[in-house]
Amino acid sequence: MITLEKLTKRFGPKILFENVSMRFDPAKRYALVGANGAGKSTLLKVISGEQDSDQGSVEIPKALKVGVLKQDHFAYESVRILDAVMMGNRVLWDAMQEKEKLYAGEMTDEIGMRLAELEGVVGEEDGYTADARCAALLEGLGIPTSRHDDTVSTLAGGYKLRVLIAQTLFAGADVLLLDEPTNHLDLESIRWLETYLTHDFRGTLLIVSHDRHFMNAVATHVADVDYQTVTVYTGDYDDFVEQKTTGKRQSEADAAQKKKKIAELKDFVARFGASASRSSQAQSRVKEIEKLEGSIQTKRSSVVRPYIKFEIEKPSGRDVLRVNGLSKSFGDNHVIRSLDLNLSRGDKLAVIGPSGIGKSTLLKLLVDEYQPDAGEIIWGHETNVGYFAQDHHEALDAGYSAYEWLHRFDPNAPLEHVRSVLGKLLFSGEAGLKKTENLSGGEAARLLLAKLILLKNNVVVLDEPTNHLDVESIDALLQALIDFKGTVVVTSHDRHFIGKLSTRVLELSKKGARLFNGSYEEFLEKFGDEHLKT
Repeated sequence: MITLEKLTKRFGPKILFENVSMRFDPAKRYALVGANGAGKSTLLKVISGEQDSDQGSVEIPKALKVGVLKQDHFAYESVRILDAVMMGNRVLWDAMQEKEKLYAGEMTDEIGMRLAELEGVVGEEDGYTADARCAALLEGLGIPTSRHDDTVSTLAGGYKLRVLIAQTLFAGADVLLLDEPTNHLDLESIRWLETYLTHDFRGTLLIVSHDRHFMNAVATHVADVDYQTVTVYTGDYDDFVEQKTTGKRQSEADAAQKKKKIAELKDFVARFGASASRSSQAQSRVKEIEKLEGSIQTKRSSVVRPYIKFEIEKPSGRDVLRVNGLSKSFGDNHVIRSLDLNLSRGDKLAVIGPSGIGKSTLLKLLVDEYQPDAGEIIWGHETNVGYFAQDHHEALDAGYSAYEWLHRFDPNAPLEHVRSVLGKLLFSGEAGLKKTENLSGGEAARLLLAKLILLKNNVVVLDEPTNHLDVESIDALLQALIDFKGTVVVTSHDRHFIGKLSTRVLELSKKGARLFNGSYEEFLEKFGDEHLKT
């Protein structure tokens, strides 16, 4: 078990959590939740020893092996992919490396004895099946066997994260600390990871994620980092929301009752406080007022939800988009082949498929970021297309404040209006003066959404918009898109998001494209998991 004793962490004057005493029990799976900046990832880093606390302690029994998902995607560039995974078990890796060196040299009795010791270590660590176990992890995470002998440097950034996940899982840890493991995973890999964590892993899991569906599938408990403390709820994420909402309503109702009682008592004191015959009763009520006022909760939640509403300047025509025979290749890699697609006003199209299949390429073709090799893209009458790029910082020119960057897209907009849009996306006060190159992932995503709100597009094309957003922001974005009167094209690995939003589904696979006229939930009912195997 992991024990926290009077744990406190601050960033400057801001208190993330204070005097937290609790424990994380064996064989339980905890989702750490809270608003951006509340301290979820910091708590994970303090528990892992990557950061120090300001006071208090973290106790993990020495006999327990702790696995931490690393975030440095470039740490193993020159290493063979299979070897990078095996390095997760440092004892086994070191023994195998030493054994290999000794076999390459001259054999002596002393070396023979050392080799026997090393063979014992390899046996204890189940090293004779290590290659097969590493390969199984990589396969489950979407890296095929044909790539396992390549170096990590040959993989795209998202796939390097998968190698680090496989490395962490291979370590055979008793405690797993995973920060945003589903970022850059496709639906198939996320489902595999869910199954692994719920069926194959038997230890204590602490996980930070903004994927509601993933947390519902994995979590047995939720640790809420809020009100400068950590509160544990039993159940999955939806259970937590229900419990916290109910608790908040009860607290608010209790506070309202106490305030009403205080008003009545103050009225009595005001009327009879000067009366000699009633003075003792008045004093009694003054003490009761002080007691009631002290019992009312005054702590403010760190959860702040942005206000997102997409309005349109002018509606598009009924026929929004026509794609005929669209094809795109990169060298010998044929990403899009002879795609035909029609969209009507109000469609909410979810583009799904495994990583690398061409989802982002298709979206970039639609917004003229890429040019097709063949075919045509015809936007309909009065269409006005806004684009949300997956690489947020690539879409943000450096050297501008958030306010300056946004104002460039509508220089004639009143300053108050631009500031109002930023404020609704949580860029209030000095936050609007922050330079684009210094924005966090969540801030960059919210600034791109502010641009779409400002420009009032009647078509929005969104490439993984939920990456880096906290759950509150994702919920606000989802509701805004559901209410949006225009047309949406979106790709996302967040199943809750596309399940609630989509009215049509375009699946891209190695077999080609499949268009389904219905929601993602209806798509799953018809095709089940079979679509993940194509």
